[in-house]
Amino acid sequence: MPMKDGPYAYGSMFVTGGEQPKIFRTPRDGGDKAIVLDGDTEAEDKAYFRIGGADHSPDHKRLLWGYDDKGSEFYTLKVRDIDSGDDGSDTVEDTGGGGVWDADSAGFFFVRLDDNHRPSKLFYRSLEGAEKLIYEEADSGMFMGVGGSRNNAWIFLSIHDHETSEFRVIPAADPLAEPRIVAARETGHEYDVEDGGDVFFFLTNTDGAQDFKIMSAPTDRPERENWQDVVPHEPGRLILSAMAFARHLVRLERKDGLPRIVIRERATGEEHMIAFDEEAYSLGLSGSYEYDTDTIRFSYSSMTTPSQVFDYDMVTRKRILLKTQEVPSGHDPEDYVTRG
Repeated sequence: MPMKDGPYAYGSMFVTGGEQPKIFRTPRDGGDKAIVLDGDTEAEDKAYFRIGGADHSPDHKRLLWGYDDKGSEFYTLKVRDIDSGDDGSDTVEDTGGGGVWDADSAGFFFVRLDDNHRPSKLFYRSLEGAEKLIYEEADSGMFMGVGGSRNNAWIFLSIHDHETSEFRVIPAADPLAEPRIVAARETGHEYDVEDGGDVFFFLTNTDGAQDFKIMSAPTDRPERENWQDVVPHEPGRLILSAMAFARHLVRLERKDGLPRIVIRERATGEEHMIAFDEEAYSLGLSGSYEYDTDTIRFSYSSMTTPSQVFDYDMVTRKRILLKTQEVPSGHDPEDYVTRG
């Protein structure tokens, strides 16, 4: 389903007989689909083809997209003019498949893979083709990824292995700035970062929070000594993810074996849950492209209910069903109903 971002809504789809996604956009409140990237067309006459990331620029004029046409998992990046559909001749080789735009849509960040297929170097590349190494990770046991904040204010450089995290942040409006470390890597300390405007929120297992907790610190003082509890650790309640918006903090957690989505009003700290009646179910949190919004998106399914996609208004608490997957052939929900 298309997701709103400024004047447009972006989505992807497959067509019967096709093997590749088609990325499209529509006017924000609905209208005709405009295909901005046709995977089936790009894959024509190729023995192998796979699309990596596809990220539209903040000014909605360009699409940064990646593809692998060799099966090597080394992706090539191109920048497409959305109106003309022209990719131009400039390409970026040996990447992880995607990238992140700066705040002014003047260039993008990407991670280049080394000969061992390890993402080890972060580059910034302007639309004029100038390229600069921003950060290189020397520890061969660590991997890197790059992402952007929902309000286009920050670039997040994630460095991690299976039990240790480290983040460095770069102002998206100053892409050549020196990356600033948030909390230095410490074996066994895992954390993730969300931009909350004047604060960063951290999903972290620090201080023995085995099931994770949420903390915050000012964006101009993000170091570990400034972190303060927002959602304290509660044994038996595993916080799986968190997303920050202008007026709300949203988390996906699991308690008593069931997932639940909790909405926290940032101004008051008041919380409510998105509730379901079934005894067992699955939830997924899709969030939003936008930061200044009261709407999030989530998916729901159970043994009796095929996958459904909802938009949810965090203020009115109304949910809108957007899509329901067709019931698989031979499936009878009554087979999964508990009877006394």
